[in-house]
Amino acid sequence: MLVGTRKGAFVFTSKDGRRSWKASGPQFLGKEIYDIVYDRRNKLLLASVHDGHWGPSVARSYDLGKSWKISNPPKFPKEGKDSVQRVWNITPGAESEPNVIYCGVEPAMLFRSDDAGENWKVNDSLLNHETRPKWTPGGGGLCMHTILVDEGDPKNIHVGISAVGTMNSKDGGASWKFQNKNVFVDFLPDKYPEYGTCVHKIVRHRERPDVLYQQNHNGVFRSDNDGEDWKDIKNNLPSKFGFPMAADSNDPKRVYVVPLEGDFSRVTPDNKFAIWTTDNSGKERYPLTRGFPKPAYFEVLREGLATDSEDPGGVYVGTKTGQLFASRNHGNSWSLVSGVLPEILSVSASSI
Repeated sequence: MLVGTRKGAFVFTSKDGRRSWKASGPQFLGKEIYDIVYDRRNKLLLASVHDGHWGPSVARSYDLGKSWKISNPPKFPKEGKDSVQRVWNITPGAESEPNVIYCGVEPAMLFRSDDAGENWKVNDSLLNHETRPKWTPGGGGLCMHTILVDEGDPKNIHVGISAVGTMNSKDGGASWKFQNKNVFVDFLPDKYPEYGTCVHKIVRHRERPDVLYQQNHNGVFRSDNDGEDWKDIKNNLPSKFGFPMAADSNDPKRVYVVPLEGDFSRVTPDNKFAIWTTDNSGKERYPLTRGFPKPAYFEVLREGLATDSEDPGGVYVGTKTGQLFASRNHGNSWSLVSGVLPEILSVSASSI
């Protein structure tokens, strides 16, 4: 498990089938780690590091965090007015492109590295998109927080931007189109705008790349045609609002969400902490609560929920108040890994 917090990064490892965990860290003590991921293609750790004095950067480690090197950070062209405020997301590319890595930043923009994160190049098509001057930020800023690369077709890329919505490129980023059809917005006069929706997270399963799921400010949605249109699948969830979402590693019909009361009160409904899941692509959902404390007033941020690639699948969740929980059976039961971490900004998991 790789855990990014408001005060550094932590690495948790297990050698006994995920029954117990050993912690190391913090790395980058006192720095904000918005995302930390493992690139299995290159056996490489990548971390988004935000320094209050020096600003944002991407750090790399080839020895599981024992030593780090800061790469040349993503930067906007000098002739423009934008500057990178933070790196929200780091996403390794497809297996067929082993040195390609993407990152999403604030203000919302996509960068690509062709040398495993050493150097970064801005996506010119998005930078010069005709609608970009009209993009407006969500409560957390104008951030690109989600990047999805189709493993079977690396030129098929989806990005999620708050509060702009979903965009898709079929040509590797040379051109982009909005994909927000049927996504409801309650805070705009036009309730179904071309752009201006507040997507919070988008996921897909590798076996069903044409099926996308999104947690939105105004609901939970599914697309069965690669994002061309969306269907609201909130159904029996206790709230339409939430931030994180994760796809199960074994079952493409199973996804996990963490409903929150709303933007007015970002704690779990009825003070009952639960990860909600579905086994049928969102038609029905049920809560996973075994092992969580009761009552619990937890908040989970958009990168605070993750799954691994094991069978049975592991699920991991970190809270804003520093509790880290793990499940090694698809979320059917949970154990507390740590209750003393700083505010958790991101969680990811991978086999080494």
